[in-house]
Amino acid sequence: MPYVKIEVTREGVTRQQKQQLIAGVTTLITEVLDKDPSLTHVVIQEVEPDDWGYAGEQVSVLREKGITAQNNSNKK
Repeated sequence: MPYVKIEVTREGVTRQQKQQLIAGVTTLITEVLDKDPSLTHVVIQEVEPDDWGYAGEQVSVLREKGITAQNNSNKK
């Protein structure tokens, strides 16, 4: 029974986007691991931006500064 947990910041991920993630991950698990999709469990957990951090800062603070993970990784 595959179990996949996806954690995202609570910043407007829509119901449709969540469904696409669940379907896509289930398909990937089925194709790569040859697992029965009816036995694959996908959980999406949303985390407040104040409760998520990287590079020593809260995501909420980084967003206020206009910094995202994508534009921050381009600086390396």
